[in-house]
Order: sequence, then structure tokens, then C-alpha cells
Amino acid sequence: MSDRSSLDAFAHATLAELDAKALRRRLVATTRGAEAAAHRDTRALVSFSCNDYLGLANDPRVIAAAHDALDRYGAGAGASRLVTGNHPVLVALEERLAAHKGTEAALVFGSGYLANLGIVPALAGAQDLILVDALGHSCLFSGARVSGATMLRFRHNDVDHLRAILSARRAKHGRALILTERVFSMDGDRAPLSEILAVAAEFEAWTLVDDAHGLGVVEAGARAPLEMGTLSKTLGSYGGYLCASQGVIDLMTNRARSFVYTTGLPPASAAAALRALEIVQAEPERAARPLMLARRFTARLGLPEAQSPIVPILIGEADAALALSATLEERGFLVVAIRPPTVPAGTARLRVAFSAAHSEAQVEALAEALAALTASTLRG
Repeated sequence: MSDRSSLDAFAHATLAELDAKALRRRLVATTRGAEAAAHRDTRALVSFSCNDYLGLANDPRVIAAAHDALDRYGAGAGASRLVTGNHPVLVALEERLAAHKGTEAALVFGSGYLANLGIVPALAGAQDLILVDALGHSCLFSGARVSGATMLRFRHNDVDHLRAILSARRAKHGRALILTERVFSMDGDRAPLSEILAVAAEFEAWTLVDDAHGLGVVEAGARAPLEMGTLSKTLGSYGGYLCASQGVIDLMTNRARSFVYTTGLPPASAAAALRALEIVQAEPERAARPLMLARRFTARLGLPEAQSPIVPILIGEADAALALSATLEERGFLVVAIRPPTVPAGTARLRVAFSAAHSEAQVEALAEALAALTASTLRG
């Protein structure tokens, strides 16, 4: 058997296994528009599966900022920022991010995933300890693995378990790093950040908070010394960032491999994110709307009160979640099923994401459809 035929055989066999478990993923051609609109084939849908929490990806002001940057600076960055130089739009964006987070400085990466792949290994190595919330995003675990440090999971949002692990293991390692999220992407709940920071101080550990799903919508309260996130959700653009002290940012500029060896963010993406962040700061009523709509939805369905714009509808098995998602699509709603390994086995779900772009009528219509479809099985 040739190398190519054996490779194809492996691919097809693996895909067959995924099919058998209802876990195969496929790309579906979909276009997005204003007011939470989506189109698949000829079907017009209302999307509840987008992380554009403030509807800024289609805001004319954000689009205009991107257009202006394209016209002035071109489509691409050309190379790493350490090679081509520090673009003025990125400088302005980093200054605005740092001011928003109350830190001395910020650094923009190519994506949130790339940010964590670079930040974590720049701070921890083989002699160190990294503790990750069990439900943390894949990029947190990826960054920890790349670092070569000892990586342990603590039970989701369980501060006592975190303290117990540190008590037992801290003295055996050099540096210690705690990785968590402000808002967890699949469950929509929030980390007990004040308590985590207190434990970190007790054991001389550093805390990184992934704020991908909190920026601009749910970010009040305690701040970690390492605040990272994305430009691709609330800000409607693309890229990632870290906000921290000037010393830490200078260190990242030298040691975060996913920054040093990656082409800089395109000027249009940076300009769009900068304009979006200005809107977030100027329009607090827009920022408050997604959580308000999510709480209207959970109250309507008798679910636990939403802590963020993300509401999970737990189904259980992957095939059942896929079937419910397909039925909702037939009724005009795009609510994608989330399956293992993104979530633990037996917890396949619909992940409902609310946006300032949604109307109250759209939220009520989805709630009515779900109430009718899941009257005997709905749980949160």
C-alpha cells in the first residue's frame, strides 16, 4: 500500500468512527448579516450560534474603520512586527486595550488561541506547575502542554480543590501558574475570580484569565495580573491580546513564539477592533443588552438565571442534540449542537448565544420553539 493510500485509509476509517458516534463535523456554507441574520442555502435564519455579542461585526462604523485602514495601509502586515516595524494602528489598539483593562501595556497576537500558545510557555517551563480549570478552553491546555511544565486540572470552579493541589504540590516546583476563564465558553458560567486570586497570592502563583467571552459584556469585578482575550467576539474583528504590566509585555515581545514568529495582524482587523472597543466604552446600554436577553430567555424556560450571554441547553447524547438543532433550523433558528470532545461525554448540548443584535421578539420565538420541542426533557 502506498503512503498516500494508507493515509487515505486512515482518514476514512477515523471518519467512519466519528460518524458512528454522531461526532463528525462538517463545514456548512453560511453567510451572516446584520440583526443576527444568517443564510444557509435558500433558508433565512436567526442565528443564536455566533459570538458577536454586541453585533459589531456588521456595524457600519466598524466596517468603515476597516475600509479606511485597507485603503491607507493595504491588506496584509507583511511579516512579524519585529521585522516590519510596529504599525501605528496596532499601537493605538494596544494602548486602548491596556486602558480598558487598567494595565500598563498590552500586546496583540494573531488570535486568542495563538496568544495562549505563546503566553503560557513564555512564563512556565519544565520545573514549573500549571493548574488549569477542568472546563478551560482547549488553547489553555495546549499552551500548558507546549510549556513542558507539570500540568494538573482542578475541578471546575472549585477553589478548595485548587488550594488542596497547591498545598500538596507547590513546594515541588519553581513557578506556579493558574489558568481559568472569566466566562466559560460552553457553560456560560463565571469563575470565582476573587477567590482564585486569593489562593494564588497565598501560594505565590500567577493567574491568567481568558476573557474571550467576557470582554465588553461581563467583565466587572476582580482583574488578574494576566488578562488575555480575543478581538473576534465582542469586538467583531479578529485577533487576540494580552493585557499586563509593561515588564510582562516586554517579555512576551521577546519570548512568546506565537508572537515573534508570526505575521502581524492585518491593519484592517486592528482598526476594526479599535473602533469596536471605542463603541463598547461609549455605549454601555449596548453592552448590557446580551445578558438582559439571556436572562429573559432563562426565565421564560425555567432555567437557572444566565450569568453571561451564553446559555447551554443540556441534551445528553450527541445524536439527540443534532436532531434538535436540525429541527430548530427547519423552524428558522440556527442553534448549533455542541458535542464531545468540545464538551464532556454525555453532555452534548445546544449552546445559545445572545447578542445585542437580537430583538426581544426573536428571543421569545426561540424560547417558544424550544419549550414546545423539549417540554419533557429540557434541563440546564
